[in-house]
Amino acid sequence: MRFLKRLVTWSVVLLVAVVLAGYLTLRGSLPQLDGRLLVDHIRDAVLIERDAAGIPVITARNRSDLAFATGFVHGQDRFFQMDLSRRRAAGELAELFGAVALPLDKRNRLHRFRNRARAISAGLASFDSEVIAAYSAGVNAGLQSLSARPFEYFLLRSTPQRWEPEDSLLVVYNMFLELNDDRANRDARRGLAHRVLPQALFDFLYPDGTSWDAPMQGASRPSSPPPQRSGLPVAGSVQSAANHPFTEVAEPFMVGSNNWAVAGALTDSGRAIVANDMHLGITTPSVFYRARLIVDGEVPRDLNGITLPGVPLLVAGSNGHIAWGNTNSYGDWSDAVIVRPGAAPGTYLTPQGPRKFTIYRETIQVKGGDPEEMLVRETIWGPVLRNDAYADSLLAVSWLAHKAQAVNLRGLDLELADSAEDALQIANRIGMPPQNFVVGDAAGNIGWTIAGRIPIRSEFDPALPVDWSRSGGWTGWLAAEQYPRILNPDSKRIWTANARVVDRDALAKIGDGGYDLGARARQIRDGLFARQRFSPADMLSIQLDDRALFLARWQSLLLETLDADAVRDHAGRQEYRDLVENWEARATADSVGYRLVRAFRTGVRERVFNMLMQPVREKFGSDTRLRMSNQFEAPLWTMINEQPGHLLSAQYPSWRALLIAAVDETLSYYRESYADSLSQRTWGERNTAAIRHPLSRAVPFLARWLDMPRDLLPGDSNMPRVLGPAFGASERFAVAPGDEANGYLHMPAGQSGHPLSDYYSRGHDDWVEGRPSAFLPGVSVHTLTLIPADS
Repeated sequence: MRFLKRLVTWSVVLLVAVVLAGYLTLRGSLPQLDGRLLVDHIRDAVLIERDAAGIPVITARNRSDLAFATGFVHGQDRFFQMDLSRRRAAGELAELFGAVALPLDKRNRLHRFRNRARAISAGLASFDSEVIAAYSAGVNAGLQSLSARPFEYFLLRSTPQRWEPEDSLLVVYNMFLELNDDRANRDARRGLAHRVLPQALFDFLYPDGTSWDAPMQGASRPSSPPPQRSGLPVAGSVQSAANHPFTEVAEPFMVGSNNWAVAGALTDSGRAIVANDMHLGITTPSVFYRARLIVDGEVPRDLNGITLPGVPLLVAGSNGHIAWGNTNSYGDWSDAVIVRPGAAPGTYLTPQGPRKFTIYRETIQVKGGDPEEMLVRETIWGPVLRNDAYADSLLAVSWLAHKAQAVNLRGLDLELADSAEDALQIANRIGMPPQNFVVGDAAGNIGWTIAGRIPIRSEFDPALPVDWSRSGGWTGWLAAEQYPRILNPDSKRIWTANARVVDRDALAKIGDGGYDLGARARQIRDGLFARQRFSPADMLSIQLDDRALFLARWQSLLLETLDADAVRDHAGRQEYRDLVENWEARATADSVGYRLVRAFRTGVRERVFNMLMQPVREKFGSDTRLRMSNQFEAPLWTMINEQPGHLLSAQYPSWRALLIAAVDETLSYYRESYADSLSQRTWGERNTAAIRHPLSRAVPFLARWLDMPRDLLPGDSNMPRVLGPAFGASERFAVAPGDEANGYLHMPAGQSGHPLSDYYSRGHDDWVEGRPSAFLPGVSVHTLTLIPADS
């Protein structure tokens, strides 16, 4: 008995010792925040001050030392996040995670971004090369300054690898993957429908805009009438729609953003105000990293805003003279190219005659397994996709990111821009995923343009797969002076929200890569025109606007559908109607009516699309992935109102029957998915935050420490407050250049990537509640001085 007691005692002591040792090891990977540290690769001392939220103010004497210190704090706080970014772009995740990551690695290794980044890094101009080299040295010094490797590597039983200059370019390529259609899937999937549907029906289902459009140049698009019966399939013959189970997932969130600016004539200070909230997948740590970056010698700089860990420059914010922000442009940056085989094996046809495919053998290292070899076939236009990408044709993808001109560090030039006009000219020369660049300056001027390179195309339809074997393709690059630009519009307002911004010649230059429906842009535009004077606080109220203006007509339709005849002797439909009738018309977390109206539209939308696409699936297979236009709302609403019988499947006696069937299926879904009453189905239940650390699913017992709280979130798509469980505003800010003290900036998670840090979740509550955190860092509470090792 005594032996057993001793055994239990020593077991408890051992367990406590192991837990304590683990805790102390984890704490060892927290960064040093105070004191003096000798480092190589800097010329002068650099000051790193952090406020109570962990936001650094970095003061250096020259730009190279500033880059080093920026890399240093990124390496201290976010190295694992940076590592995932470079590995995802390069197709090297399996080296860290094992075979589970192989499918994603194979998908991305197709682009051979490691090779491309290495080549671009080697050819950088001297200043850019100095900055990126200093940043890389800083990242490695920050990582080495930790007493222990970042905690994620203990969990993965791996060792972090050094940061190289090319890795920063890989982080830029990772954003290309995030923001562009890297396989031209839009073209290919639309192309399948185009090959089967009559042209009139295809044109009707794939319009280039709607009445919701709110461009800054041009007008909205009127709705087209349904095509006539002549030349269309006979109703009920090939249009018996297959069953597709209802889910509450409506159209996927578009990776994009909101930004806008108002001129100084509309502000008390006379300065322009710029607002920006970039919509991305939300994880912990946050996508971006707040910082104030100061050079107080040589050429002075004072930069405030957000940085992207892995890159040595400010992504958005203010330099005191200008403020700028970005939204994804959704121009057409990739094309699906039909590859025609040549007569000889291993060849394909080009305008210059048959050519051999260029073959690259890529080796993917796999943790715990043998390396995998992958063959990449490239054409003069780009890499060849898998054989089933376009049914019986071979496709290659011509994508902006594959071109050497697509990536550069010209974003550094914005640091010294002193006017909106100057910033527009710089933006047109930046190599990045093309963005809607909105800028305002301290003199009150505002402007818009595309930041990023724009290819020039020959004459062909870029919305469908195209054969370039005889002629066609990309012929060069648009000169900066030919870019579409808007400077100081008469309205004194500029706005973008991933929808169409311009028209005619300007639109032809940018192309249409799948613009968002204009409902969100219109709500922002109308919010801007509802005021004549502005402060930053007014910008936040627009960013937090969760009014369901877009769904208002769907609520009316639902009430008309569930009339006295429809609800008679049907308690479920009656309850559905009662809950919708007095809805608040907002996407609030406690709204039941909003969720039910949204579900009704989703059900109708999916039924109608699948019904009309049935002939395509009959030809290419029931599991064929097709592309629904982001503008499908226009033909959908037209069909519901005009109710063309020749477009209706034989399984529905009328369009009203289709609408009621959508309600009934939604009711069945809720009954089968939940045990309690329909009245408990709040929007917050569906829209519950899932802001997770990348490893929390693998170690669920740590999730409560790694993940952000499971908040019930307001907001949705098709309104300014875009927010889903793991998607939405990766930051929100508004600022007048030169008046940063009155701006605001908040993010969904804190500065640190370490769960034991006081700064891991600092600021999260402000983001959830929509409280304006200060744009500038606060009073310094920690000071670390980097000293040149040879001083």
